[in-house]
This record gives sequence, structure tokens and C-alpha cells, in this order.
Amino acid sequence: MDYIPYVIISLIIIVVALIASNVKIVPQAYAYVMERLGAYHSTWQTGIHFKIPFIDRISKKVSLKEQVIDFPPQPVITKDNVTMQIDTVVYFQITDPKLYAYGVERPISAIENLSATTLRNIIGDMELDHTLTSRDVINSKIRVILDEATDAWGIKVNRVELKNIIPPREIQESMEKQMKAERERRAKILDAEGEKRSAILIAEGHKESEILRAEAVKETKIREAQGEAEAILSVQKALADSIKLLNEAAPSDKVIAVKSLEAFEKAADGKATKIIIPSNIQGLAGMATSLKELFTTDAPTE
Repeated sequence: MDYIPYVIISLIIIVVALIASNVKIVPQAYAYVMERLGAYHSTWQTGIHFKIPFIDRISKKVSLKEQVIDFPPQPVITKDNVTMQIDTVVYFQITDPKLYAYGVERPISAIENLSATTLRNIIGDMELDHTLTSRDVINSKIRVILDEATDAWGIKVNRVELKNIIPPREIQESMEKQMKAERERRAKILDAEGEKRSAILIAEGHKESEILRAEAVKETKIREAQGEAEAILSVQKALADSIKLLNEAAPSDKVIAVKSLEAFEKAADGKATKIIIPSNIQGLAGMATSLKELFTTDAPTE
């Protein structure tokens, strides 16, 4: 029986292949929900596992990483009857693979419908202006409601964001006009502030110029006064020095008389109409006249 070795080899290959196909490795951040004979059996975490052939099966492979779902815009009506389009972004994470696998059919669709319903209820109690300025409040309310509702599905909602709030076209145009008017108002304020600042700088420049000019005039007058004072001091010093030298020379009465005559001569050269001559100078003047006549008479004639 030459075929028996081939049968044995074939059986060994089948057994090895069967064993290999039932050895499973769960990657990081994943979990496998296992069923045995159609009923939930266990949840495999990261690592190597072996399932019984034909008895165990992998019911669901679940990602434990945080996931993001961007839902399309939903029509909502505000308290003041304004219809807007709002799209939301939901960040969630699966915390219980078993509840996620058996808690709800199509959990992503369930989250979307629950998010739209919650959003309509919250926006319906708010007016348009309040809606546009209260994104953080709306985000927090939606997150709390979704997190409580999805807890039974093994899902934790970490946060919810309103991606876009799109009001009707006519309201958008009105808001754009209002924003344009606000920008123009701010531009005018900036222009006015600039002109005011420029006027202040010009006034300060004129003030500093006048101050510098006054300081220059003051400095000039001070220097002129100092020059005049120095000139007077120089004249007085020269006069004092001449008197000192004259005293040191011990002049005679005749020299003093001559000096008196010189002083009288300078006084006579002035524009005064009346001159008072001391008596001693008058005598000296007469003596000088007599001496002149004497020398004139005695001079030889040709």
C-alpha cells in the first residue's frame, strides 16, 4: 500500500493548516468579540489567542481608538423661527466591546440620529443671536446628553463640536452689512486717533521749537551780558593798573597839573554848553598861556 504515506502527510498538512488558521493575534488598540456556538463567550484583548475550530468564531473586531464622525448639516429652527443648517463633529471612543457589539444595531447611525434630535431640542430653546454666540454651551449640552445615552452601547462621547452654523441668506447679508459697518466705524476711529496723535506731535514739536528758540535767545543775552561785564572789568582793571603805576612813580605837582589839563581838554571837546573849571586849573591855564606868549615873543625873526 504505497498511498498510505501520502495520506498521512496530507492529514498532517491539514492539521497544521487548521491549527494555524485558528491561531489569532489581536493587534494593539483592538479587541475581538468571540462567540461559542452562537453565544457570546469572551472578549480577546491584545495578544495571541487560539479558537476552537468550527465552535468559536470572531463576532466583531472593535477599534478602541478615539474616532471622529463628521455628520452632514441638519436643519434646525430657533426659538424666533429662524431655520439654520448646523453640522456637528462627534469624538467618541468604544469602552466596552461587548455592549458595542450587542447593544445597538448600527451604532454610528444611532449616534447621528441622536445627535440631530438633541441639537434640535437645544437650538429650539434659543434665539438666533444667542445661538451664534453660545457654541461652547451648545457643545457641552450635546456632549452630556449623548454620553449618557450611548453609555448603554459601550460608547463614551468625549466631545462634540458645532462645525458650521449657516443662517438663511438674508440674515447672512444683514450680518455682513453689520460687520462691514463695524469695520468702517473702527477704521474711522483709528483714523481719528491717528490725526489726533499727529496733531499732538506737531504741537509738541512747535512747543519744543519755541523752547529751544527761547533758550537760544536767553543764552545769547547771557553771553552778551557776560561780554559786557568782562569788558567793564578789563577797563576798570586797566584804569586801576594805570593809577597804581602812577602812584608808584610819585609824580610831581607839575605832572599832575599837566594831566589835569589833558582831562580838561577832553572835557572841552564834548558837547556840553557849560563847563565849570576848578580854580587851581584856571591858574595853571593862565600860566601856560603866559609861557606860550613868552616863547613866542623871544623867538628870533627872520
